[in-house]
Amino acid sequence: MAADPPLPLDIDSLHHDAHEALEALGSPGSRALLPTPALVCDIDILEVNLGRMATLVAQAGISLRPHAKTHKSAFVAIRQLAHGAVGISCATVSEASAVVDRVFADGWAGPLSVLVTSPVGSPTNARRAATLDRRCDVVMAVDHPDAVDELASAVDLDKLDVVCDIDVGLGRTGVVDPDGARAVVERIARHDNLRFAGVQAYGGHLQHLAGRDDREQATRAANLRLRSVIDALEGDGHEVALRTGGGTGTSWIDTELGMLNELQCGSYAFMDREYRDALGDDPEGGFGQSLTITTTVVSANQSGFVTVDAGLKAMATDAGPAAVLGCGEGVTYKFFGDEHGLVIQPEGAPLRRGDRLELVPPHCDPTVDRYDAIWLVRGDTVVGLAAVDARGCSQ
Repeated sequence: MAADPPLPLDIDSLHHDAHEALEALGSPGSRALLPTPALVCDIDILEVNLGRMATLVAQAGISLRPHAKTHKSAFVAIRQLAHGAVGISCATVSEASAVVDRVFADGWAGPLSVLVTSPVGSPTNARRAATLDRRCDVVMAVDHPDAVDELASAVDLDKLDVVCDIDVGLGRTGVVDPDGARAVVERIARHDNLRFAGVQAYGGHLQHLAGRDDREQATRAANLRLRSVIDALEGDGHEVALRTGGGTGTSWIDTELGMLNELQCGSYAFMDREYRDALGDDPEGGFGQSLTITTTVVSANQSGFVTVDAGLKAMATDAGPAAVLGCGEGVTYKFFGDEHGLVIQPEGAPLRRGDRLELVPPHCDPTVDRYDAIWLVRGDTVVGLAAVDARGCSQ
């Protein structure tokens, strides 16, 4: 593994007053000076998470291409590459472009392979993908022959790698049967500037299934759907070299079943409450909670609860409420408005105005997208500040 890159200090990414925290950078207790709500990452827990996943895939003899939609940050991407990742996955072309530009600007000197996991939806996106391909090695996912033609019309004489997206039960994108895959792959073969690289099979519906037995059974069913497509393509003489997919919730299962030879896990770097609830003590749940939201009690005038300054605008709301860390049993969070949250406290454990709490985000990916920067800490000390380079890049 390469030496850890230096911690960033992306002051320009802040749109609010954070002078006190910045002036106290590296000083014990400086975490208490963060303006709240603040998105915070414990750098030591993050590094353990990255190393744990890297060890898992290395021992299984497969590749890791972490999904950048979780962190949207060159700061994390570079660390994942340093831990041996073969490249990065990105949800959109604009997300890929923002992360790639910053990765190179921050001094990454090695090759960079980027898989865009959302199928091409228009000639415009195909042209943007072709522009990205001039800056790094791009792999594009497609699930329709027309998308193949759009890519072929956009790229120059260099070959662009393309994977056929397979629906293994999520129903969101992907061809639904072997005939659909055949149509895509046969269309790729017509174009000299495209190359069929393999298949993508993301089981998003599997990742948060509670109970490892149920999650493994559902993953096996998804693999049967994928296997039928691979068998059909190989029977037609096509080499299916790349089989990419998977996620944090099925990471150990995917390595045990051996259907995929590349994993796209993303949330393992940060984790969130939704994964905590689903994975529990399963091996997939062994990653540390490196990402939290620091919030301040702004009002404590009521009986039985206090109001904090992290509300609907401070985190994703699709997965329910945040969890409260370090306050013992019975302390729970509820949304209480755009800028406020309600923290219920049991008798005998009163919280006071000015107290700071750490919340576990319900869903890490869209929560990160709400912030310009991530504060990097070791314990109670602020040690850096990383920009969310691809914030808002959903195109």
